[in-house]
Amino acid sequence: MSLSMHKISVPAFVRGFSVLSSLIDKAEAFAEEKKIAPAVLVNARLAPDMLPFSGQIQRASDTSKGVIARLTSVEVPKFPDEEADFTELRERIAKTVAFLESVDPSALDGTADKEVTLKFGKMGVTLSGEDYIQKFVLPNFYFHVTTAQNILRHNGVPVGKLDYLGSLG
Repeated sequence: MSLSMHKISVPAFVRGFSVLSSLIDKAEAFAEEKKIAPAVLVNARLAPDMLPFSGQIQRASDTSKGVIARLTSVEVPKFPDEEADFTELRERIAKTVAFLESVDPSALDGTADKEVTLKFGKMGVTLSGEDYIQKFVLPNFYFHVTTAQNILRHNGVPVGKLDYLGSLG
């Protein structure tokens, strides 16, 4: 039995957002315990040219919604990147997950061979829908989830590999 396009994407995104939600909980508790303004962690980054913690969550959200837009005719909600605190980041995650769970799995049927063209400045690449998910979307999504965790860890929040892996149940 082969995996459907829905099964290789949406459940992975939902699980990743569960991990991000848990990371937010740990960051909030850490900020409270250490008397750190939450905005310090929300705006923290690993390097000056990288997005902050909030931006990592925003990009994970956009990546997961974007694959649905590129592969189907489902209208994707647009969220402005204005989240400034843990509550707003949780709300963005909840809205993203609600959208992903609202998409009929059959909307992704037959999209494995659909051509998707990505442009990066003057460069571009055309991939099949399956390659798009496997070679671009999932690595990009996990990059942002990983970077969000690394930002928190770098700032002293006690998170580790098991926090990243999340519940396996």
